[in-house]
Amino acid sequence: MFLNYLIKRLASAVFVLFGITTLVFLLIHLVPGDPVAVMLGETARPADREALRRALGLDLPVLQQWWQYLRGIAHFDLGTSLHSKQAVTQLLIDRLPATAILSMASLFIAIMMALPLGILAAVYKHSLLDRASMIIAMLGVSIPNFVMGPLLVLIFALWLGWFPVSGKEGLSSLILPACTLGTALAGILSRMVRASMLEVLQEEYIQAARARGLSEVRILVLHALRNAGLPVITILGMQLGALLAGAVITETLFSWPGIGQLMIESIQKRDYPVVQACVLLISATYVLVNLLTDISYTLLDPRVKLDA
Repeated sequence: MFLNYLIKRLASAVFVLFGITTLVFLLIHLVPGDPVAVMLGETARPADREALRRALGLDLPVLQQWWQYLRGIAHFDLGTSLHSKQAVTQLLIDRLPATAILSMASLFIAIMMALPLGILAAVYKHSLLDRASMIIAMLGVSIPNFVMGPLLVLIFALWLGWFPVSGKEGLSSLILPACTLGTALAGILSRMVRASMLEVLQEEYIQAARARGLSEVRILVLHALRNAGLPVITILGMQLGALLAGAVITETLFSWPGIGQLMIESIQKRDYPVVQACVLLISATYVLVNLLTDISYTLLDPRVKLDA
């Protein structure tokens, strides 16, 4: 049962990644701009441009370039950067740890903000605390990253001087970009935690636990929160893609040397192989997380069956 489900999902994931890779490849080649002109400058001679274009394989028909790219992926070869001449795989390996650190820190901040806000809002329903929590959540959802980031820099870096403006210089430089990414996710999660907790707190087993004299903290943590976690994990898995997409903007704002900044730099330089590899990596991560989210359902709720 589980093996059939896993094979089915992996086949679906391969098809999705193939479609994304093909679409990005075609869109990049349709965008105005010539990487040869970017590399040599506008004053380069036509003969030099043509020679470099042949050396890079850009003189081949688009379909032939696409086929060569797919063959390279099948052999785990993502190509060579047109600009730096480095292997694209090595560029991703160099930048991936920074993005992973930023994503995990943002996820930690989102969970640490969302759980208290959502639980308190559910326990004290319709109170002033409930309304204040939901206002904070709404602000987190409503303010985009490209506004939240400069706002945090203005207050905590320029006015208060607590954190560096940009760069990757230890833990202090991680806090502002992680808060920029984490607040939006926290707003969505806290509303889902509140809704799930309100539903669970009305169940009979919660009333039975109270009748047995269990403390309210134990009831909330061991009974209510565990059973309310399934829809929260669903949203968490779905929002990871938004977290990675937001990392592109956030890394650019804070000069954080991750995959997002690498992709923006490569787009500006028309470095086709690097852009395609960055999109492929983000897409593969998103698909993998969704698969792991589906599988984790059965760990939280044995009543959920995998559909083979």
